[in-house]
Amino acid sequence: MTKTEFSLLMPVYGGDHAAFLRSAFESSVQEQTLRPSEVVLVQDGPVGQELTAQLDALVRESPIPVVRVELAENQGLAAALTAGIAACSHDIVARMDADDVSFPDRFERQLALIEQGFDLVGTGLVEFEGSAEELGRARVTPHGDQIAHDAQFRSPFNHPTVVFRRDAVVRAGGYQPLGMMEDYWLWARMIADGARVENLTDPLVAYRVDAGAYRRRGGWEQLRTEFALQRAMRRIGFISRRQYVRNIVVRGAYRLTPTFVRRGAYRLAFLSR
Repeated sequence: MTKTEFSLLMPVYGGDHAAFLRSAFESSVQEQTLRPSEVVLVQDGPVGQELTAQLDALVRESPIPVVRVELAENQGLAAALTAGIAACSHDIVARMDADDVSFPDRFERQLALIEQGFDLVGTGLVEFEGSAEELGRARVTPHGDQIAHDAQFRSPFNHPTVVFRRDAVVRAGGYQPLGMMEDYWLWARMIADGARVENLTDPLVAYRVDAGAYRRRGGWEQLRTEFALQRAMRRIGFISRRQYVRNIVVRGAYRLTPTFVRRGAYRLAFLSR
């Protein structure tokens, strides 16, 4: 049986850590039961001597081809992913962050669904702080028809876990800058465009949570981004007027709560016990 070829897309920026990058790379390449056909590493601006040395080593040691895309200045995640997608040799693209860990059967299981005709396949994830050997609670993901329903209130996919068809992403307009919500906005447009989507509910990625993870989800800038997202989804008819008002009230209030309240509310709503 012929293997479906796919690209692994991993952006790297100056705030990443060399050891975390190696762990992310090796878990998504050497340790996979189904390896990618190539890796596309996008260097989003200057990254410093230690990260540069690690990138050089990973390219040199990789058992599969590596394409290295270097952006002269830090342009943000949406621009880095757009540049990376353009550099991918294959229509099937798997996402990975530079500080997370993929479980060994992640791509084997996701590609099985892609081969069934799905355009976007995500997975559950499990959060961890410090060592990946000490995993916390899993993040709950919807599946089947529930995905489109949940997408009208919250992002139905864990961004670092997705595998997608590049054609479906491009057809929906690709990644567009929108604060920390460019992924949610893309998923909404893909679903509205008729893309076939699914989630594997099992956690297949370990997601690193640092001390500032919940703080970055709040504040006035995130509130402004929230308003922009809700207006955009209303504009394309993805949400109704009633849903727009609900989202502004509930999600807007979430952005302005103290970090410890935001952390507790998020874990209560979206993490399994």
